[in-house]
Amino acid sequence: MLIINIAGVHRGWSWCVERSPSHPPGSSAMALLASLKSLFILQLLMGFVFVVSGLIINFIQLCTCVLWPVNRQLYRRINCRLSYSLWSQLVMLLEWWSGTDCTLYTDQATVDMFGKEHVIIILNHNFEIDFLCGWTMCERYGVLGSSKVLAKHELLKVPLIGWTWYFLEIVFCKRRWEEDRDTVFNGLGRLRDYPEYMWFLLYCEGTRFTEKKHQISMQVAESKGLPKLKYHLLPRTKGFTTTLRCLKGTVKAVYDVTLNFKDKQTPTLLGIVNGKKYKADMSIRRFTVDEIPEDEEECASWLHKLYQEKDALQEIYNKEGKFPGPTVIPPRRPWTLLNFLFWATLLLSPLINFACGVAVSGSPLLIIGFTIFLIIASVAIRRLIGVTEVKKTGSSYGDQQAKKQN
Repeated sequence: MLIINIAGVHRGWSWCVERSPSHPPGSSAMALLASLKSLFILQLLMGFVFVVSGLIINFIQLCTCVLWPVNRQLYRRINCRLSYSLWSQLVMLLEWWSGTDCTLYTDQATVDMFGKEHVIIILNHNFEIDFLCGWTMCERYGVLGSSKVLAKHELLKVPLIGWTWYFLEIVFCKRRWEEDRDTVFNGLGRLRDYPEYMWFLLYCEGTRFTEKKHQISMQVAESKGLPKLKYHLLPRTKGFTTTLRCLKGTVKAVYDVTLNFKDKQTPTLLGIVNGKKYKADMSIRRFTVDEIPEDEEECASWLHKLYQEKDALQEIYNKEGKFPGPTVIPPRRPWTLLNFLFWATLLLSPLINFACGVAVSGSPLLIIGFTIFLIIASVAIRRLIGVTEVKKTGSSYGDQQAKKQN
């Protein structure tokens, strides 16, 4: 899936906002707040908090490994809380920093089951922040720390993110079934007795949607005699059928989630970091495991039909600006903000004291060294941001030219 960063790019801004009759009384304050959110130094400090707290959390996770042979369930419960402490900082960016709204289109009976059962979630893969919207819903229903994914093997090498996922027993795969078979079966099999309710997020399309990938995907669909999709890539069924088979008896339902944004917004993680507000809409349908065929071929056909229905939902959304059905707006919880404030208080105080000491020391060597540190930190954080950008992610499924280059 995923992931991640906490920095941004420098944006020009002004301290003064001219007030006129066309500006309501609070517009100046809002404009000033928006300008502050775009300040690079604030974004850099937030990035510092995320990176350093992540390293501390990873170290604690490493120490908990001694519990694995003694009490595996205790190890898992501790690591769920530790991962929550890291992921919730990203959720805080979406909910409190950018103020992005999330509206669910579903019935109350489905909402009543959230956070009370093990489930597989099928989410469309069209936006840079779709994983963040998924995590937001996980957080609001108390399953963020125990959420799972099938992640590409390259992410295991990404500091903080990959390391945290490793301790969470995330299943990493190379997207080559011959090599992944044993790894996937063994990894999923270990999760059958997971003590916390988990939401297993699957991106069945395998990669984020782009026009080029869509063209290639529809060529594959035509060659296989499958119906063409307008707004999605052809789902790759092996991951879904394998996950469902391995977790049968543990997973009770499959949630089909179709994500879109108001006013045809194209949200980015950089936009979130800069405080830009988006309006996300999620259509959620619940299917019990008993409704899904057990036979692998029939299960694959069921998934293809599901994506045809997801395509129809996107068509309705594009025409009407909303999904069909009743709406639910789950309230934000304060824990993500409180968690970030805890880490910020713990880590920024010594950093600011050190920076002040460097400034008043008058030592050119210290000042130059600290400046170089800030430059390296900003570049490193920007590289982390690049992991989530659409143009830099994805697989070469069906792309023969890309495969030759690889």
